[in-house]
Formats: sequence, C-alpha cells, structure tokens
Amino acid sequence: QVQLVESGGGSVQPGGSLRLSCLASAMPMEYYAIAWFRQAPGKEREGVGCIGGSNGPADYADSVKGRFTISRDVAKKTVYLQMNSLKPEDTGAYYCAANPGYHYHSCSWFPEISAGGVWGQGTQVSVSS
Repeated sequence: QVQLVESGGGSVQPGGSLRLSCLASAMPMEYYAIAWFRQAPGKEREGVGCIGGSNGPADYADSVKGRFTISRDVAKKTVYLQMNSLKPEDTGAYYCAANPGYHYHSCSWFPEISAGGVWGQGTQVSVSS
C-alpha cells in the first residue's frame, strides 16, 4: 500500500511563507512524480505544481509561479512545497498526490490525475491578516 501524508499547514499573514511536507511511504518515491493540489471552500480543486521523478523538472500553475517551489528529499522520503509571498487567495486545503501507472515518473499527467491516483489526507493553509 502506498501512503502519502501531508503536514506543515497553518495560518500565516499575507506576504508570509509556509513549507508543506508530503511524506511518501511504501513506494520508490524517488521515481514518482508527485504533485500538489489545493481546494478552497466553494471552489474546484486545482493543481498547484508537480515535481518529476528522479528530481525531474517541476511544473507550476500560473497562479503560484515564481512564489511556490517544490523540492524532494529522497533520504527523508519527503516532497516539500515551499510557499512564499502568500496571498489570501492561497487559502485552502492542500493535498499531495501520485499517479501510479504509465508515465508515473513524469508530470505529464498533471493536473489530470487518474482514478487510481494516491492522495494524502490534506493539510489546511489559511492566509489572512
């Protein structure tokens, strides 16, 4: 069984920073593309960004480009989402996900994850003054 667990959410003021963690267990996580999604109340889920397997290139949504950075620590089996210059519209539940199957190693599937995708439980991020 693969397992993803997010942590690091919290409340922060606009302009602040926050780093989320995604612990990826029971799979060769270094080979998997891992993506971040978020969902604000009353809005559809949106893809935030994705980092390719073997530290492949990362892709980001236009809304976070230049502010968010995804990185991977293989030894810790963790993918991070560093969020800087946070805005109130960044508020939402954040989830990490992997997409086992063909091309699991790349971000080519992002943001259209398949039904067999693996999700974490989510962590809440609130940005307000």
